[in-house]
Amino acid sequence: MPPLFYFFLALAALIGGYFVYSKVIEKVFRPDFNRPTPASTLADGMDYIRLPTWKVFLIQLLNIAGVGPVFGPIMGALYGPAALFWIVIGSLVAGAVHDYFSGMMSLRYAGQSIPDVVGFTLGKGFKQFMRGFSLVLLLLVGVTFVAAPANMLSALTPDWMNLRFWIAIIFIYYFLATILPIDVIIARLYPLFAVVLIVMAVGVTAGLIAHGYSFYNWESIRTEGIFANLHPKGLPLWPLMFITIACGALSGFHATQSPLMSRCLVNERDGRLVFYGAMIAEGVIALIWATAAMTFCDSPEALAGLMSKGGAGNVVNTVSLSLLGAVGGVLAILGVVVLPITSGDTAFRAARLIVADFSGLSQKKVRNRLLIAIPFFAVGVFLSQIDFAVIWRYFSWSNQTLATVVLWAAAAYVVRRGSNHWLVTVPAVFMTATCVCFIFVEPELGFGIPFNVSAVIGIAAALASLAWFLASVRKFREKIILEIPVAEVPHAQAPAA
Repeated sequence: MPPLFYFFLALAALIGGYFVYSKVIEKVFRPDFNRPTPASTLADGMDYIRLPTWKVFLIQLLNIAGVGPVFGPIMGALYGPAALFWIVIGSLVAGAVHDYFSGMMSLRYAGQSIPDVVGFTLGKGFKQFMRGFSLVLLLLVGVTFVAAPANMLSALTPDWMNLRFWIAIIFIYYFLATILPIDVIIARLYPLFAVVLIVMAVGVTAGLIAHGYSFYNWESIRTEGIFANLHPKGLPLWPLMFITIACGALSGFHATQSPLMSRCLVNERDGRLVFYGAMIAEGVIALIWATAAMTFCDSPEALAGLMSKGGAGNVVNTVSLSLLGAVGGVLAILGVVVLPITSGDTAFRAARLIVADFSGLSQKKVRNRLLIAIPFFAVGVFLSQIDFAVIWRYFSWSNQTLATVVLWAAAAYVVRRGSNHWLVTVPAVFMTATCVCFIFVEPELGFGIPFNVSAVIGIAAALASLAWFLASVRKFREKIILEIPVAEVPHAQAPAA
């Protein structure tokens, strides 16, 4: 069977899985197509604004598809084809489930941010933890998604447009996108950016085929098998690969972004396309770049060598320019640049809304927006001076840890509705083991404990979490809030006349 077949099989699994499994998950949540959404009941002309479904989908896709579904899969490709399995399975049964529930629960909780959503399901202690943890993650995301595109743009432009120049330009754009109404910049520019994104994805795939590349052509794949760990440094496949490939399979950052669109959605029936569907689209992007990395380079050592000269960004530049020429290559690179920029701006926007949610500051006033945004940007500028690789390590683990907490919150929500919680609980258990094992085994970010010991600790933590969850089922059924009145939303404005 030709290797190209495996790429299209994985692509078909992602697309087919959307049409099948998303309906299963929708039935678990049980949306109400006649229930008014926050975009109507809390319309304020700033964040709560009714937008067409197609536009909400494109904004959600670009919000969540930062540098993660490109850089993460490229780094994950060092492990071999196992990365493709995590992208497909992770997207369908973990990532898209996580995104759907985070968006739909926010929709039921008046569009409130993810810390409050988790608080309504797991309690006040988790709410306070999530407030601090989410804000730290969003700062890391904002900074990460400044450095990565700035590096790539500086490589394409004259010397005077250096790294500092592009960092300044991107920060200015982020600031404007954070404080202006969502339909002024974001809703107008994102459809255009989506076109560039599509050109990038289709162009790279077509370029590989047109140039006659043999997909997944590593000798080590033929000799050791598609499930073997092919990492040149011998790093453990689990948990490291499952943390490295975050946004292309499962990402807690998405939970901070989904409430932005829950404030703009017109009908609950659109949640399946907007939240579950956008994650599958991101999985397709991740699949393309993992495939490109394993196809363009003829061995994991060759890929590692290319990354040593400028990280995953150098892989993107080299692959794009080689496959598509100067013009097409620049368009493809710009398509990758667009991804982090359209997530970095909403990272700061989401941080502003989280603070607004717990402080009760109305966001209709420019003064209140500036009061929240300016301190965050000051910290962001400071953090942008730190090495990108260091920030990425902290981001990756924090990202997956946040996703794990949200999955547990979604499982608790499902228990209260009397549906089958195991479809959410199983990925929550797996990711608990993964995140705990990672923090113990990782030598620079974590404790550097031997893998065998770390694996036992991770599995034990996952089983303990499951035992706690099952023991708390009765409490969840009695205390979880399913809906909140508009009057209880701290910064709610009266619906527009």
